[in-house]
Amino acid sequence: MRVSKLYPIVDKDTLDARGIRVSCFAGELARAGVTMLQYRDKRSEPQAVLRCAAAIEAAFAEFPERDCLFILNDRPDLALLAGWRGVHVGQTDMSTCAVRKVMDGESRSLVGLSTHDEEQVRAAQAGCADYVAVGPIFRTSSKANAEPVVGLEGLRRARALTTKPIVAIGGITRENVRSVMEAGADSVAVIGGLFVAGERPGKVAADFLELLG
Repeated sequence: MRVSKLYPIVDKDTLDARGIRVSCFAGELARAGVTMLQYRDKRSEPQAVLRCAAAIEAAFAEFPERDCLFILNDRPDLALLAGWRGVHVGQTDMSTCAVRKVMDGESRSLVGLSTHDEEQVRAAQAGCADYVAVGPIFRTSSKANAEPVVGLEGLRRARALTTKPIVAIGGITRENVRSVMEAGADSVAVIGGLFVAGERPGKVAADFLELLG
């Protein structure tokens, strides 16, 4: 399954801090032309996560021809209940091979893994992940207790260590996105970079899509 060049992350904490509803933000992304996104909610109860997942899917229902890929952070069980095809996990979450076993009933599933150093990239290459997230590339304020910045050089080293698609994440903006792709990324995950003073997130997402081609 192909990883889209733009991979927005709909982060509940980030939206709550800005007073933005998940459904409204998802609508902005849908209208911008996004075809792949992740929903990340580390705090809510399962039923609340499922309600937001349904709201996201409803926002994209106007564009069924896109066959948008929805990915849930951490929870393959909730992904299955939501009818979503993707799961993304971190280094301290369920292993990608365990996620794969849970998702085996979905023939078109996609499993991603976050990595932050060369050892983790090597392990991801040998494991069950379909794509490898590498970062943070630049300093980011979107995630508490973020790992040390790996930089573009760290991204280049990761590219040499895996044949799997790389999703770069962390501090990526319209101004630096081309340098990230040139360093070896196949896709960029964006959270805070979609929030720019005086601009709607959908407009920023559309700009990213144009820059990524």
